[in-house]
Amino acid sequence: MDFTECYGDTVSSVAAAVRSGSRKRVRRLLRRGCSADCRDNRGWNALHEAAAAGSTKCLRDLLAAVGAGSSRGCRAYVNSLTHEGESACYLAAQRGHLSAVRLLVTAHANIDQLTNDLSCPLYAAVDGGHKEVVQMLVSKGAEVNGTHTASCWTCLHQAVYKGHSDIVRILVTVSNLEALDDHRISPLFVAAQYGQQECLEILLQAGANVNTRAADLATPLLIASQEGHHACVDYLLDHGADPNTACSHDWPQLPIHAAAEFGHTRVLRRLIAVTDRLCDCGDGMVSPLYVAIHNHQSKCVELLLTEGYSPDAQDCTETLGLHSPLSLALSHTSTKTYSESVKLLVAAGASFTEEDWIYALTTDKTDLLQLVLEHRWIPRPEALIGDCPLSQFHGKPVLKRQELRDLLCVALNQVCFAACWLPLLLRAGLEPSLLLHPHMLEQADSEVLNYLLEFVNWSTLSVPLKHILNQRRAEKSWEPCSDFDSVPCLSHICRLQVRALLGPDLLMRTNAIQQLPVPSPLHGFLQFRDIPEPSYSQLQPTPLSNRIEGYHISHQHRHIL
Repeated sequence: MDFTECYGDTVSSVAAAVRSGSRKRVRRLLRRGCSADCRDNRGWNALHEAAAAGSTKCLRDLLAAVGAGSSRGCRAYVNSLTHEGESACYLAAQRGHLSAVRLLVTAHANIDQLTNDLSCPLYAAVDGGHKEVVQMLVSKGAEVNGTHTASCWTCLHQAVYKGHSDIVRILVTVSNLEALDDHRISPLFVAAQYGQQECLEILLQAGANVNTRAADLATPLLIASQEGHHACVDYLLDHGADPNTACSHDWPQLPIHAAAEFGHTRVLRRLIAVTDRLCDCGDGMVSPLYVAIHNHQSKCVELLLTEGYSPDAQDCTETLGLHSPLSLALSHTSTKTYSESVKLLVAAGASFTEEDWIYALTTDKTDLLQLVLEHRWIPRPEALIGDCPLSQFHGKPVLKRQELRDLLCVALNQVCFAACWLPLLLRAGLEPSLLLHPHMLEQADSEVLNYLLEFVNWSTLSVPLKHILNQRRAEKSWEPCSDFDSVPCLSHICRLQVRALLGPDLLMRTNAIQQLPVPSPLHGFLQFRDIPEPSYSQLQPTPLSNRIEGYHISHQHRHIL
């Protein structure tokens, strides 16, 4: 090889002439004996330059000049490779030069020659969307099912990925429709993943498996749902895709979970209609509410709840380490009082456990407790005794017996925050006698204790409770109101009787008081509005997460009901 013919930029004189498109100069240099195979720093010779430029006239001259020696030499020349392993046929196919490819094939170019990165002329033509070149190479017997690139894609994979539907039509007639890459992904999966709807339709009409599975068990329907390609989702479902196939080794993930996780409400609405509701509350399953909440997809949470998915779902402690959607939503409240998902779940009637009440009561912020009381009624004491407590009252859910037990247990373990939660609970209709517990009377500060006693007949307290009050007074840890030294006045006895007859819930939360034949100035008195609320005195509240951890450490179960 004569490198003395190279210029300073390493391009030979013949190659430079080819690059400039001067066929006369190319012929003149060849007649003078200049080398047609002199390489530049990329390993390109004049033939590579002519193929890349699509110059068929120069190609003929170069092949003729080399072929004058021997046919064997011509075959070697036509299949010479650059430093990247690219042949002249590859460069022509890559750029869509049909005439150049045809001429090189006639000159015995190897149409299946692989480059250093495992590409080939057909794969390059597919990638560039050169339909005529693809058609010609296929007709000449090019290998269509070979794997290329590090991911082991076939030409059909690449055609689908690029969305070259005309080329896909050509390839589906000669290719393996179920060819798999290194992740066992088929061309149909690729179409679903990248939203290539037309290619997806061609593949399915050609007989591709609609429920093919990748190595991680994902299906085309799952990946289309994850990416939000609603048209592909519709077509897959209409052609037999199974929405109830578990698509994960770790837990029974379905396409509906993928749509909920990534916030694709249009896809989610379609999947809700066809997915088995066993995933909602079934043991061993996972409600899509969990993934929607985890990824802060409040629109999906709202849609699922509207369509009848249970706000309580199933206990996923073993699967995900979470016992309810509400517990997950509340755990995301470190930077704000409560998330949109919490609001939606509470409005939908989600059940509160003892751990959930911690978020509402173990804090000086009352937003969450106010939210709960806005949507839930506190049951009357008599409803807690019978076998069938109320489930609805005035069109709103009533706290279940266990919910109220857990509420009171947390409240009595968090007396330090009673100034925040006590007024809200009493004004929402909680029976105050439920809080007349020794621990409450021993730990509450003066203002809180006085506020609570104003809602009861302090003269009729049990002897043990009176003993606690007398002891605190003697220790000067409680400064009682002056009224507590005497029998309650008749007006206070009367309003306690009114509260008992109407029920604290109706008295405090409805306009029932306005229906009584009493002067309107008495309405506020009968609803205990004359009693000043206690003030919260903690100056430097600790972070909510620390309070919750502290609650778990110091918690004692207190029998309330």
